[in-house]
Order: sequence, then C-alpha cells, then structure tokens
Amino acid sequence: MTRISDLLAAGRTRSLEFFPPRTEDAEAQLRRALTDLADLDTSFASVTYGALGSTRSRTRDLVVQLNAEHSYPTMAHLTCVGHSRQQIQRLLDDYAASGVRNILALGGDPPDDGDDTGDFTYAHELVGLIRDHPGGFCVGVAAHPEVHPRSPDRASDRRHLADKLREADFAVTQFFFRVEEYERLIEELAALGATKPVIPGVMPFVSVPGLRRMSAMNGTAIPPELERRLEGAADADVAEIGIATATELCEGLLAAGAPGLHLYTLNRSTSVRRIWEALGPTA
Repeated sequence: MTRISDLLAAGRTRSLEFFPPRTEDAEAQLRRALTDLADLDTSFASVTYGALGSTRSRTRDLVVQLNAEHSYPTMAHLTCVGHSRQQIQRLLDDYAASGVRNILALGGDPPDDGDDTGDFTYAHELVGLIRDHPGGFCVGVAAHPEVHPRSPDRASDRRHLADKLREADFAVTQFFFRVEEYERLIEELAALGATKPVIPGVMPFVSVPGLRRMSAMNGTAIPPELERRLEGAADADVAEIGIATATELCEGLLAAGAPGLHLYTLNRSTSVRRIWEALGPTA
C-alpha cells in the first residue's frame, strides 16, 4: 500500500476525508458519496475516529474496506485519549496485518468529565509508539492554523507542533477560512526548523448551525464577511456559499504553494465534485 509521504514527494496531492456511519441511512449516504466520487483523481482518503475511540471498530472496518476497494490508500485516524498502550498496539498490529500503512496520530478530545484513564497525554507520544511499530507506518499529525483551542498561547502551540512534526512525515490542518492563517503557520514552523509538508484542510460547509458548532469546537474564526453572507441565507444558498468559499480558499492555497488539499466531505459528494471541477486537474 502506497505511503502518503511518497505521494507528497511525487507532487501535489488532493485528498478526501470521510467519517464512519452510525446508522443504516448514514451508511447509504456514505456509499452514495463514495460511488459518486469514485472517478475523481483522488490521491488518498482518510477516516475519522470518534471521541475516546467511540467509532474505533467502525473506523478500522471502513479503512480496511476502502483500502481494498480503491486504488488510492486510505489513512486511519487514531487518537490516544482514553486508550492504553496495549490497546493501541493491538490496533496497530491489526492495521499492519490488513495492509494499512498510513496513520494520522491525534491527541483527541478529553472526556467531558475529565476522567481520562489512558496511558497517553499528548499526540507526540502516540507518534513515538507508531514509529516503533514494525509495520513501517507513514505517520501524519494534526495542525491548527489558528492555534489549538487548548494551547495556552501561540508560541507554545507552535513549539509543540514543530516538535511533533519533526517526528512525523506530514501534517493535515484543521479547517480554516483565510489563506493568511496557513501562510503564517508555515512561516512560524519554518522558523522553528520544521519543514515537513503541511496539507491544508478545507471544509465546504452545508449548514450554518453545523459550521458554527464545528468552528466553536475547533477554535476556527468565521470571517465577518462570511458571517454577513450567511445571515438570513436560505438553506439552499448556504451550500452554494460553502462551495464558493471553499473553492476560493483552495485557489488561494494552491497559489501560496500548498503541497496538496484535503477536503472534508462530510460524507457528501455534491460540494466536493463542484470544487474539484472548478479547480481543474490535480497539478
């Protein structure tokens, strides 16, 4: 199975993110999206991992299935919060035996009650465990252009991210809305000697409540001009605004030299196809 680091070394990538369905209707929606997006020149895909591993088995099953069904590799998200070292080791053994070679190592969100009984505190500890595994995994990490919501300040956030990125092969960012946020992130990491590829994540939102909820969770600022466009917009118009906003951001990121684009599909295909077609062939 192809390593994402090799894809990045060969040229600009364009990738898709999915999440494991929890219901039969959600399963059907995901399958429709996968079918509709099958003809795109996708570099790789990724599958998210629920809080405290709540979708652990679903993530594992979907990653293995997609790797078997598609010519491109699918990366498994993996969080360390709430897990023992033994649990992570067994899951890595399973992935290695199933031919999965790409892992996105995440810290994960702490439980609401603060009762985390896992063996890990930070994502870099998970990166180290994955690196020591004989499976030969390619390891990605997460980056927050606007600073991780739990970071005490920007300087410490960038130091920790730079240290983590040096141990990994690449990073994928949380979604954001301004090219300048990405450019500043790259400059700050370079100043700390961290120059591994950082793939910007772009989310073509489809609803205002969903956008605001996820932005609040991730510490993503919604630009005032975008808020004004969304104010009073009909539901059908919101999706169109999401497509236009994401397309413009993608164009700006490519012009700024981003090594690829990672589109958060929300398990839907329409917005992704529109953006992909507007951008033209993968460079």
